[in-house]
Amino acid sequence: MGTVGTGTDGTADERRQLINVAYRLLGSVTEAEDAVQDAYARWYRLPRSRQEEILSPGAWLTTVTGRICLDLLGSARARRERYVGAWLPEPLPDRTEWDHAGGSGTADPADQIVLDESVTMAFLVVLESMTPAERVAFVLHDVFRYPFAEIADVLGRTPGACKQLAASARRRVSGARAPVTATGRADVVKHVKEAWETKDIAALVGLLDPAAVMTADGGGMVGTVLRPVEGGVRIAQYMIAIADKAPGLELLERSVNGVPGLVARRAGVVMTVASFDVSDGRVTRIWAVRNPQKLGPWVRDR
Repeated sequence: MGTVGTGTDGTADERRQLINVAYRLLGSVTEAEDAVQDAYARWYRLPRSRQEEILSPGAWLTTVTGRICLDLLGSARARRERYVGAWLPEPLPDRTEWDHAGGSGTADPADQIVLDESVTMAFLVVLESMTPAERVAFVLHDVFRYPFAEIADVLGRTPGACKQLAASARRRVSGARAPVTATGRADVVKHVKEAWETKDIAALVGLLDPAAVMTADGGGMVGTVLRPVEGGVRIAQYMIAIADKAPGLELLERSVNGVPGLVARRAGVVMTVASFDVSDGRVTRIWAVRNPQKLGPWVRDR
């Protein structure tokens, strides 16, 4: 794998991999970037003789990044108990969908994250339900294919114990997955957008599962519901109320964490990013991120 930091290409590839790991572990682009920065800082603080003893700097950085994320996940539980309202992962845009995407591409950590099934909002929300150790074991093994012997170094447990943790996490994921084709999801999201724009409450109710749940994250910084809104009729009424209170709201069909979603913009500023889970042609879950601190990658796309 070579040395770390002696050339930009190898370092960029390594950094990209670490950012991808850390985002899936933490659900936050900002925290992922900080964790990776911390891991690199620890590497550069090692004496040169110690660096030369390490056969795979990349594996060393992955282990250290994993441990940092494990510590952050432990403290995050306490922080999220104090969080105003529901906490949702930070949504990610697909830069190719924006006409005026800013930045040079690789400079922004959000641009380095591969948008696949393991970063959909539905998947990240399930990861949030895991214990920190389960999440680390599952993400490193099932998503990134790291062997349990290496994961054991991250968690400070035996490979067998790490295997059990991943299996426990896998059961949570398998019970939450409901595959939907991208086309089917896009069609439903498009119809939701149209019904929302025309304030057609009957059409909205028809598009929402009767047991649908909508969760909004404003972080106490913007007005939003603090508890999930349950039931298709109540969600439809809430969406129409939002439309009435926000004249000039522009709805855009955009990829959110790799799957079809909606972005609400007002006067060119992204106000809300909404993700949807769809089953049998109806929306079962809506996750609406409104906390401006979580919309950094979107705010620049104006």
